Amino acid sequence: MNSQDQVQRTVLPIPDLPYVGLTTYDAKDPDTSYPPIRDLRPPAGAPNVLVILIDDVGFGASSAFGGPCHTPNFEKLAANGLKYNRFHTTALCSPTRQALLTGRNHHTVGMGGITEIATGAPGYNSILPNTCSPLARTLKLNGYSTSQFGKCHEVPVWQTSPIGPFDAWPTGGGGFEYFYGFIGGETNQWYPALYEGTIPIEPEKTPDQGYHLTEDMTTKAIKWISQQKALMPDKPFFTYFAPGATHAPHHVPKEWADKYKGQFDQGWDQLREQTFARQKALGVIPDDCQLTDRHAGIPAWETISDEMKPVLARQMEVYAGFLEHTDHHIGRLIDALQDLEILDDTLIYVIIGDNGASAEGSLQGCFNEMAPLTGFAALETPEFLTERIDQLGGVESYNHYAVGWAHAMDTPYQWTKQVASHFGGTRNGTIVHWPKGITAKGEIRSQFHHVIDVAPTILEAAGLPQPTFVNGVQQRPIEGVSMAYSFNEAKASDRHQTQYFEMAGNRGIYHKGWTAVTQHRIPWETGMAKLPAFDDDVWELYDTTTDWTQAKDLAKEQPQKLHELQRLWLIEATKYNVLPLDDRFAERANPEIAGRPQLIKGTRQILFGGMGRLSESSIVNFKNKSHAVTAEVVVPESGAEGVIIAQGGLTGGWSFYTKEGKPKYCYNFYGVNRYTIEGTAKIPAGTHQVRMEFAYDGGGLAKGGTVTLYIDGQKVGEGRVDQTEPIIFSADETCDVGFEAGSPVTYDYPTKGGKFSGEVNWVEIDVDKDAEDLDHLISPEERLRVAMAIQ
Repeated sequence: MNSQDQVQRTVLPIPDLPYVGLTTYDAKDPDTSYPPIRDLRPPAGAPNVLVILIDDVGFGASSAFGGPCHTPNFEKLAANGLKYNRFHTTALCSPTRQALLTGRNHHTVGMGGITEIATGAPGYNSILPNTCSPLARTLKLNGYSTSQFGKCHEVPVWQTSPIGPFDAWPTGGGGFEYFYGFIGGETNQWYPALYEGTIPIEPEKTPDQGYHLTEDMTTKAIKWISQQKALMPDKPFFTYFAPGATHAPHHVPKEWADKYKGQFDQGWDQLREQTFARQKALGVIPDDCQLTDRHAGIPAWETISDEMKPVLARQMEVYAGFLEHTDHHIGRLIDALQDLEILDDTLIYVIIGDNGASAEGSLQGCFNEMAPLTGFAALETPEFLTERIDQLGGVESYNHYAVGWAHAMDTPYQWTKQVASHFGGTRNGTIVHWPKGITAKGEIRSQFHHVIDVAPTILEAAGLPQPTFVNGVQQRPIEGVSMAYSFNEAKASDRHQTQYFEMAGNRGIYHKGWTAVTQHRIPWETGMAKLPAFDDDVWELYDTTTDWTQAKDLAKEQPQKLHELQRLWLIEATKYNVLPLDDRFAERANPEIAGRPQLIKGTRQILFGGMGRLSESSIVNFKNKSHAVTAEVVVPESGAEGVIIAQGGLTGGWSFYTKEGKPKYCYNFYGVNRYTIEGTAKIPAGTHQVRMEFAYDGGGLAKGGTVTLYIDGQKVGEGRVDQTEPIIFSADETCDVGFEAGSPVTYDYPTKGGKFSGEVNWVEIDVDKDAEDLDHLISPEERLRVAMAIQ
């Protein structure tokens, strides 16, 4: 409670106080008097808050920090606010987001990795402790309106189905009153798997009609804020705006990519040098700092074949267009605040990246990231990529750029996303705009800060205390440090003096300008990479007060200093649930061994008509095995048309459907080949059973099989599927019964979404119980690579 507010806010919800006073018998009695009902509001002067978190953007990407991707709206905000050039994230998606939303270190809140590789260890279980209530809930319980738009990757993977539980969803336990976005690490920008609250919905337009998720979610955010101010103008809002951009797939309208035609023909090595010069000119790095070397595992641009250079250059054009497109729509949101005359009283954070740029697209980039991630990189030959160069970024692609571009987007630092040891993985340019609270304009702040510092800053700006109890549970103190002290004090001394880092065994410690770091694994290495024992990792030492970019390793010169910092890292790691360190592959990929719940088990599953938005973890796994799909359908007199059941989409999957009354089966192999088998007879009107049997060839992973189609037990068709996908069809496409959401497995449907003309009563999936279990042939590295790449 403060002297002006007079409300006790450390215990949430704020306890209702009983009326103390005279109770009369008749309300008409002149002595009858009760205080008026007052809506809950935060303290006077509490600002609106807008936190914008961009996905997978390195320090050297945005033009606001010297990068080649034009972001004029970021620049405009910076010109009227502050740039923070020593702001840090955790080097990975889910961990950064949970840390941002709680003000605690990522291991404290159970997010030592992404949700898909959670284990039973407290620092890695992906479960938010009830002792760490999220910021949005604190603000809501203090009288804020709250909303979230875009990406949510904090839900435990076994809780992501449409049946929940929803405790970890934004509108369940996350503290948000409204949510419009997607659950998971990435989504197709043309065909997103959307939820409104906890209800699956489909976009209002198609890609052919101009649909793109970033535009859509921006429009929804503008409408929500406008309505909130129209109905409750005296109530501030907290909006968390987290686009899926610019995470792969890099989807953007062609005209945005074309704006960059020819601008990256010089390659990534020269681009780093050009960005480095611009960064110095802008003052976001010191004049005397050094450009770090390119890692030996990243090819020099001059070694790239002439055949591949145009493809690689186009990958970067698409990415740059994607980031500028994102900036444009954020500009629309900012303009809406201006039109509502609330921009000056809105505290805006623009965090340009939840980690460094992503090096998960392989050394040559890809057209469909699922192919290289699951062992089929050989499909994407130079000829294959050249043929599809004009489709990069379009609806047919699921593309990612090459490692060399990711490294260039992290200029001037070493390494990339996932590598928490070095600034290339953790340092992200950040802009703070709040004219009512910040008098400085267009200035740079170089205090060391971390994503856990955002929550306490917002609470201080709102005049709110950290709660000690929430819903009856005593709270763990926020671990971040408010940044507000630096808003109007450019030379203020750092208050965040110590910060540990750890991700996938890559680890480091910052303390009073010094960093001790060790890189444990390389994000773009595929196959069974042999990792050293943790004690054998080689540590490096940097004095960042004189070596801004971590370019001059002092480990051999100052071994005692290195030892002190290594010991400090261990102390911090013990304090914040980092131990035990975990770089296991097979164990973390296997839910039973890792110790996390598994939604679907066994070899048989029954689904019902209308069920949809079912992730791959919600469906029994029949890859690399013989299986059968049986459905009971009710066919109208006009005949059977449309989807009975489908899983996946353009990147790969299968569909059991009907066309012109006949059953059909299509298997989409990475979007490269579609194998279609058609029945010879029509399904009669009335209630009937249709069946598809897939006899797997065996002999290893990803083999083909023979498909046989039946109507009421009578064989009506047979054909071959020459190859199958062995691990996962997609990071975001789903399984649907009676229709197909998202992108289509096949273009053979008569209507959009392929809705079945009659009724699908039920579908049964049976996996051969006696089939040889080939899962052990999937390398642990492949499993983890897939999981890590889709965060």
